Amino acid sequence: MDKKLTAIIIAVLMMVLGLAGCGGSTDESNENGPTDNSAITFVLDWTPNTNHTGIYVAEKLGYFDEAGLDVEIVQPPDDGAETMVASGQAQFGVSFQDYMVPALAGKEKTMPITAVAAILQHNLSGIMSAKEKGIDSPKAMEGHSYATWELPIEQAILKRCVEAEGGDFSKVELIPETIDDEVSALKADQIDTIWVYYGWAGINAEIKNFPINYFAFKDIDEAFDYYSPVIIANDDFLADNPDTAKAFLAAVSRGYEFAIENPEEAAKIMIEANPEIDAELVKASQEYLADQYQAEASQWGVIDAARWNSFYEFINQEGLSEQEIPMDTGFTNDYLPEK
Repeated sequence: MDKKLTAIIIAVLMMVLGLAGCGGSTDESNENGPTDNSAITFVLDWTPNTNHTGIYVAEKLGYFDEAGLDVEIVQPPDDGAETMVASGQAQFGVSFQDYMVPALAGKEKTMPITAVAAILQHNLSGIMSAKEKGIDSPKAMEGHSYATWELPIEQAILKRCVEAEGGDFSKVELIPETIDDEVSALKADQIDTIWVYYGWAGINAEIKNFPINYFAFKDIDEAFDYYSPVIIANDDFLADNPDTAKAFLAAVSRGYEFAIENPEEAAKIMIEANPEIDAELVKASQEYLADQYQAEASQWGVIDAARWNSFYEFINQEGLSEQEIPMDTGFTNDYLPEK
């Protein structure tokens, strides 16, 4: 047998052995928990920010390693984290309850994804404007411009808020605009009002000493205290690998619990992992979110069924989904660690 043929046979044998080893990463409900170094891909929803801190803490402090997990954190594709998780290219990712609407419509979900943990216990999004404009309520948005993503759900939420205070939504000037730096856009009079997540953009205004008005959607209508953001998982992965899923969420829970108790240290971990982000903003945002990750909930990550369903009742009532979303669809607390 010549050397070339021998090399080919050896290579094939190594490949077969390698594939057999890879197959062992599926735990198949292994009573002993996940196989060592089970590979997990976790896809973010956007560029790294303090919503993601618990993930980076779990990576840095070895919580994933202790759970026998090899976790890769990746940026989202153009069509979003939901598509990547649904296709199985990632097992877990970050989404938002409002972004999940197309996936959950009808008696059978159109995309195999499920929310398995709430990153923040309450919806911290709302409308921000320069204080000098005097836009201190939804009704006061009349006669002012608003930077819209042109999303039906987005505009329906804003319309409900404006009309709840007796305003006329048609008097709000909708300007199609995607803005990355909200404070700079408001300072430059590029726009009058903008939808923001206070834990990042609102805190950014504070540290830049830019006076603002802000109102939260959840304070206008209880239906808008929906879960934003959440960790989603691929349904097939959950069914086939329950122990690995539980091990992953246990490690992530430890990461967020550390961030709650140690915001300064958590901020340092976040900055070290992502040196391109604004360190001052990360530190201030982390201090603010320490009280928001779990808030009054019994543990980090738990999703309340009543609040989850309330938002989708609004979606159904307003006809914002081609098919109605059934109640209790698209979330579970089953994979969170028992407390």
